[in-house]
Amino acid sequence: MITSNQCFKRFGDPRTEKYMTLHYFSDEIRAYIPALPARIYCHKLLVEPLTNALKSVIHNRLEKEIKTWDGCFNIRSKKGGQSMSLHAWGLAVDINAAWNGFNKTPTMSHELVQCFKDAGFDWGGDWTRPDGMHYELAKLP
Repeated sequence: MITSNQCFKRFGDPRTEKYMTLHYFSDEIRAYIPALPARIYCHKLLVEPLTNALKSVIHNRLEKEIKTWDGCFNIRSKKGGQSMSLHAWGLAVDINAAWNGFNKTPTMSHELVQCFKDAGFDWGGDWTRPDGMHYELAKLP
């Protein structure tokens, strides 16, 4: 699990946004997963693992399980905490928020979650206080 302290040490204050990029999802991925926006503002390190996770979702025919895209970059503290969220560095994404609220029982299928875990993400649904909509990079390269 990546901590906000690690992010501060490696990337500095997230308000500088110096490691961010505007990533455009391919037409192929968006054709299968229409809930995705055309582009997202995210950390450069998120692009490849997120693309791999979404390709796995498509390969496993789980694309209909992604109903909503609910964000990536957002400079804020963790919900219920004082340290910064990995969203502040664009290293996390939220999907299907309406069905997977913070501190509620997650509704994501094991298969969908596994697509993200296999691509290098930790899932918030595994936490003591679950955040089932939340996926964040598991480690920094």
